[in-house]
Amino acid sequence: MKYTYSLRAMTLAGAFGLVAVAIIVRILMIIYSNEAATFRQLVETNATELRTFYPDRGEIYDRNGHLLAGNQTVFEVGVNLNTIQDPEAIALAASVELGLDFDQTLRLIKELKACSEDGNCETTDYAQSIPPNLIPADGLSLDFVVLADFVEAENAARLQQLKVAMQEKAEDGAWGVLNGLEFKSHPQRTYPEGSLASNVLGFVGREGRGYFGIEEKYSTLLAGNPVQVVVPTDPNQAIDIPHIPDGTTLVLTLHRDLQAAAEQILDEALSDYGASGGTIIVMDPRNGEVLAMAVTPRMNLNQFWNYGVIYQNASEFNPAISMPYEPGSVMKIMTMAAALDNGTVTSSTPFFDTGEILVGGAIIKNWDGKAWGQQDMLGCLQHSLNVCLASVSTQLGAQSFYGYMDNFGFGHLTGIDLAGEAAGRLKVPGDGDWYPVDLGTNAFGQGIAATPIQMLMAVSSIANNGQTVMPHVLHALLREGRQYKVPAQYAGSPISSQTAQGLTEMLNISLLNESSMALLPGYRIAGKTGTAQIPTDTGFYDDFATNASFIGWGPVDEPRFMIYVWLEHPTASIWGSETAAPVFSSMAEKTVILLDIPPDSVRQEIVAR
Repeated sequence: MKYTYSLRAMTLAGAFGLVAVAIIVRILMIIYSNEAATFRQLVETNATELRTFYPDRGEIYDRNGHLLAGNQTVFEVGVNLNTIQDPEAIALAASVELGLDFDQTLRLIKELKACSEDGNCETTDYAQSIPPNLIPADGLSLDFVVLADFVEAENAARLQQLKVAMQEKAEDGAWGVLNGLEFKSHPQRTYPEGSLASNVLGFVGREGRGYFGIEEKYSTLLAGNPVQVVVPTDPNQAIDIPHIPDGTTLVLTLHRDLQAAAEQILDEALSDYGASGGTIIVMDPRNGEVLAMAVTPRMNLNQFWNYGVIYQNASEFNPAISMPYEPGSVMKIMTMAAALDNGTVTSSTPFFDTGEILVGGAIIKNWDGKAWGQQDMLGCLQHSLNVCLASVSTQLGAQSFYGYMDNFGFGHLTGIDLAGEAAGRLKVPGDGDWYPVDLGTNAFGQGIAATPIQMLMAVSSIANNGQTVMPHVLHALLREGRQYKVPAQYAGSPISSQTAQGLTEMLNISLLNESSMALLPGYRIAGKTGTAQIPTDTGFYDDFATNASFIGWGPVDEPRFMIYVWLEHPTASIWGSETAAPVFSSMAEKTVILLDIPPDSVRQEIVAR
């Protein structure tokens, strides 16, 4: 039995040995055969390289699908110095189609071609523009030179057609041909709406970097992930390149038509009231979605290189989020909210206005310098009495007052998803530049710095039943066929819902009693004006230069929109009630139309059915 197993094992071993010998013989035959030579030649001719492929940048849309930022194909046009035959022809074609100077282009091509043949190009003018650290240790040898980049597709197509036509007409295959002229396509950011919402979008530079706004804040998402792939150097041997997902597409909360209306109304307001600049923001107080954000100045994003001509510093690109200022009497809303919530006052608490009050050793007077006599808290808001609100803040006390202001978000970033936000400044006891008088002046918006978006966030706690919403401009993400919606976020509840509802009613009645120019027929609106003197470099206030503001929301029983208006240094009138208030009314009228918000009577009739 053992003999049988031994015989079988020897037989199998012998078989495996024969197979091994056969394999070795075959390998040797391949190595020394013509087939091996052919295989080696195939490998050599199919040299590969590791290339990085960049996905197309994600597009940006408004909430209704209007394209705000996309991509277009442009071309890099250059000359291959190894294959060029007629430098004059190429220089002439480039001067006609690309607007280049013929003599300079011809001199550049000839100089680089000569130095390329010599193998040393360091002495050329072209080489002088290359950083020394990018010049190889063995010297700079040029094979290709770029004549122009970001060439429009139409210009590049005409050049390509001309190249083909010249080649066909050339008798000797050399004179007049454009051999050596090469084209490389790549994407370029494009903005179909030009300057519309430029302050929100930001822009992409030619190096592919996002600046300001959405383009900077979400640059990583928009840019996508580059992919490295091994590809043949011979384009005729190209293989299929793996699918490279585009960058993430973003859908914004912006309403394109409302944004356009806000920009138009703002431009008209600057002209009508002689203001040097301005801002209008429309936000949904229920969820913090920014529906429109118009500022001045604006720029055509397709001509981003003009940035330095239009703006002196980065804070001017979007003042709505990056330029804190003393908001003035719109701040009285927050002071009254704190006092009502704290129980320091009620809407009917009496106050006798003598026209001045002493706080921290300084005398504070009303905006008109007059005494208004017997009032209640509603009258204090309606007549915007500095003395009354300063009295309220001193009754609250510094700890309680600044505690509420901190909870409202002053002195903090709102967290809005736009690059370049500023935090403003809320001085508090203990700070080196805080003085007891600040408790009085802060109550009516002097000595405190806030951005328009901070004011909207703070006041949203009143329009939204005591809950503060965080403003945002991103509505949804689109990635490989899937949509991810961005949820609303809230920053706390600094006041009770009862306080918020009661103050809203007071602000509505206040506007009605004074027949405010902010009123919108058919809708109950709540809001407050603000007129703040502008501080000078000397530390004093300019009596004739103001920031005029208005913040309001509606409909009162079911708020759907909040609007903030800021006009910088209006000259037709310095008062917010005569400038910012009517701008609010115009913007509110456009808003209810574009958002299809029925008048109060219609909504109440629908509810009653």
